Amino acid sequence: MNLSGKHALVTGGGTGIGVAIARALAEHGAVVTITGRRADVLGDAAQTHPGLFAQTVDVMDETSVCMGVAAAVAARGPVQICVPNAGIAEGRAAHKTDMAFWRTMMATNLDGAFLTIRECLTSMHTTDWGRVIAISSIAGVKGLKGAPCYSASKHGLVGLIRGLAADYLGKPYTFNALCPAYVDTAIVPQNIERIMARTGMSEAEAHKVMDGANPHGRLIAPKEVAEAALWLCDDHSGSVNGQAIQIAGGEM
Repeated sequence: MNLSGKHALVTGGGTGIGVAIARALAEHGAVVTITGRRADVLGDAAQTHPGLFAQTVDVMDETSVCMGVAAAVAARGPVQICVPNAGIAEGRAAHKTDMAFWRTMMATNLDGAFLTIRECLTSMHTTDWGRVIAISSIAGVKGLKGAPCYSASKHGLVGLIRGLAADYLGKPYTFNALCPAYVDTAIVPQNIERIMARTGMSEAEAHKVMDGANPHGRLIAPKEVAEAALWLCDDHSGSVNGQAIQIAGGEM
């Protein structure tokens, strides 16, 4: 695959799934703008590959998204691969969910993705090829126990992608969502701590619980999600559109 001349933009691109996708795209020739709120984290990530360029953006802030995408386009050309990846994952029972928690979740996981896609499409329209690859979750296609707010945000993201795919049928752009189950990122240690605090389990026991949350008994590597994103950028993936692709070890 040769992505030379393509400009990709990946939100939440400094860590985890985001930086794995960004590096994979850069390794195949794309120039990649990685965005996030923490300039130091983005700067460290950008040092790992000459094709990565850091741009501070807060996806919860419309002005920040508009200005950040505009700056990236001015510096590196139209965005042809848009990867709205930035998100937060936290479970909370519905009766313990206040509006501040709900709005923060939606503003990040759904509003932020919408704003990113909207702004990238403005420049993508000037080109003859484009890919939007949203990072949803297995919670975007099924209800995740203990996380109704998170599930709602990720279901909404899948709905957004399907609506966009319908709008652009026959155009040279595709819109798909990747829906991974539990991925081995920095969120895992946080979840392990919560499990330990809630149950009294040891760290090893809590880690075993996390591994067992996926049907195939292990955490998913960020690289596995990145490879799926690369596949959607292949010349022969143009008929894959409007899909919620599960990367979940056999989750049904």
